[in-house]
Amino acid sequence: MTRPGGKWQNWGRSESVRPQRVEYPASVAAVQRAVEAAARRGMRIKAVGAGHSFTGIAVAPGVLLELDDLAGLVDVDLARSRVRLLAGTRLHQIPALLAPYGLAMQNLGDIDRQSIAGAISTGTHGTGAAFGGIATQIVGVTVVTASGELLTVGDEENADLLPALALGLGALGILVEVTIQCVAQFVLRAVEHPEPLDEVLATLDARVAASDHFEFYWFPHTDVALTKTNTRLPASTPREPLPRVGRWIDESLLSNGVYRVVCAAGTAAPGIVPPFSRLAVRLTGDREYSEVSTRVLTQSRTVRFREMEYALPAENVRPAFEAMRALIDARGWRISFPVEVRFAAADDLWLSTAHGRASGYIAVHRYWREDPTEYFEAVEEIMLSFGGRPHWGKMHTLDAATLRQRYPRFDDFTALRDRLDPDRSFQNRYLERVLGE
Repeated sequence: MTRPGGKWQNWGRSESVRPQRVEYPASVAAVQRAVEAAARRGMRIKAVGAGHSFTGIAVAPGVLLELDDLAGLVDVDLARSRVRLLAGTRLHQIPALLAPYGLAMQNLGDIDRQSIAGAISTGTHGTGAAFGGIATQIVGVTVVTASGELLTVGDEENADLLPALALGLGALGILVEVTIQCVAQFVLRAVEHPEPLDEVLATLDARVAASDHFEFYWFPHTDVALTKTNTRLPASTPREPLPRVGRWIDESLLSNGVYRVVCAAGTAAPGIVPPFSRLAVRLTGDREYSEVSTRVLTQSRTVRFREMEYALPAENVRPAFEAMRALIDARGWRISFPVEVRFAAADDLWLSTAHGRASGYIAVHRYWREDPTEYFEAVEEIMLSFGGRPHWGKMHTLDAATLRQRYPRFDDFTALRDRLDPDRSFQNRYLERVLGE
């Protein structure tokens, strides 16, 4: 169904566009018709999910496809623990769809507002040295190509294309269905403690190796790391959830409500940022509990921000972090948002930030009303010097010439794009920058 178009903007308010046409397909056939119609009109077409990317990867000046109505469970293969979902299904909807079958996703990032198609297409990931990003859980996809035809990729058909299409940046076609390799439901034991930052850095490799899922946050202007260590347990394990009131105080009142006020005030009075950061590490991040996996891996984030994240060879995380820490001190910036450090296993997806190497991720953020340019570009320079690859859905300045040097399968990917979308029906300004014309 076509509805009147207006201004589209992403969640971080870093990108916006007024599409010529907006459509809300509710079926795979409707997506095919939209792609065919766009081709006849000579218009480019892009699909959007939740708009949670901070880059212009989903910006659609021509035809914008909103996939909210293309959501839900298509099929379950219990024998192989696999489920097939429509591409617009949001990550936060998936646990309820899987629960009746005793299944769960193997790993998740800390935000679950994205669509499954958007999450895999941009390389969204969680943490855990033995686990890849969300796209590594994909064992099959169905894509509408530029001709309007369906391309099915999986174990039995076009299997060689899966490493490209599972993380395709929206450049190869419109994803309409994805098949996820699930696992049995499990519980996570969460231990979250503030610890001396220098001690955490000195033992970082050992912590990552010893944990199923390890990450830490660092508020600039403090010497404390907020560590998070999650241990996987059978679904039958008795749960010890956080008290409802305590969870509300930590996650709604402090982490979102009070924090929003401080971030807003910090734009006008940067001097309040360091003392608040020191207070924050004393008031939050000290708790232990166990819950079903999705309630531990994901959390509510309502304070709007902008983000840049770089993937590094895992062994380079500590020196890159220390260089960034020294940079912040030297520049005298007042940074209200924490720096996040996570880890992931190597994989073979052509444009995965963890392609061919065990990886660590350093993510920096700024409140959405603050200009992130100076901070992000200076940090980016450090990350590049340590072999960094930018997250496709988060802010960066790289172009195709630079990215080609950092991805061994880059030319294979662009050759496949030439084959599937020779007229660049799915192109936009961002894809032109990062992939070339």
